[in-house]
Amino acid sequence: MTLITRGERTAVPREQPAIPQGRGGAGAYWLYLLPGFILLLVIVLIPLGWNVFLTFQKWRGVRAPEFIGLENWQKLLTDDDFWTSFTNSVWMILAMVVVPTILGLLVAALLFDVIGRKFGGRVGSFLRATYYLPQILPVVVAGIVIGWIVRPDSDGALNQMLGWIGIPAVDWLGQMPSALIVLMVVMVWVQLGYPVVIFMAALQRVDPELYEAAELDGANWVQRFSAITVSIIRPEIFVVTLTCTIAALKVFGPVYVITRGGPAGATLVPAYYAYQEFFTKRNIGYGATIATVLTIVVVIVSIVFIRVQNSMEQKERAGL
Repeated sequence: MTLITRGERTAVPREQPAIPQGRGGAGAYWLYLLPGFILLLVIVLIPLGWNVFLTFQKWRGVRAPEFIGLENWQKLLTDDDFWTSFTNSVWMILAMVVVPTILGLLVAALLFDVIGRKFGGRVGSFLRATYYLPQILPVVVAGIVIGWIVRPDSDGALNQMLGWIGIPAVDWLGQMPSALIVLMVVMVWVQLGYPVVIFMAALQRVDPELYEAAELDGANWVQRFSAITVSIIRPEIFVVTLTCTIAALKVFGPVYVITRGGPAGATLVPAYYAYQEFFTKRNIGYGATIATVLTIVVVIVSIVFIRVQNSMEQKERAGL
């Protein structure tokens, strides 16, 4: 008989128990997607389909809708308020996309490359939270504060300060272009914190030695910013630009709280115009048409942004 000592023993691997398959096999995994699909159907697809259906109807919200064909769509072509609202969207894009993205990129780079290196990360984090504070401020509260500042009477905060230097009171929200300027300044103030937070989070994956090496080679801050910062966090720049553009096209709250589309429709935007047609004038079919056009524009802008980003990424891979 051959004796097997303890050292000569070899461990015999145990067979792993087979994972039982569901009755439906691979198709059972689709059940996990069912709740999300139901929410998508109920919250997005069905309301979207109903909204498109209403674009071909005349409905006051009480009786049954009346089919009128393409009359609502034809009305859009000659509606000056509709074209004014989309023209104002260009100003909203400037105030919510272009200016905040550029300023946010500069502020994030300064907080990370200058403030963070000299005063530590806690100071940079505190300043980042300070910039982001307007994002969490309710729109109604911000509107009340801004309304108190630009109040047309002499008791408004801004008019009081101008009175100290001999400038008479100005009706800031009652005339153009001051009403649009006030609205744009507010949007820049509210929107700036979002790109600052995103860009500072993206800069965490940038190796600080890159900045140190560039500084030793004689590169100034502007050269380091353009060669290192912008090139590395380019995907985040695309994300911020896309999301802010969609938000600018759909902006509603600040316009409703601060200007109500005035004076005389000068600050009208598509979302607020659709709201007026829906709830003020009770012209639900025409309001649905405006909302549908806005949805189409948002989808087209998203597709263009994604394709441009993919094209640039492919060129970078090809260059490598």
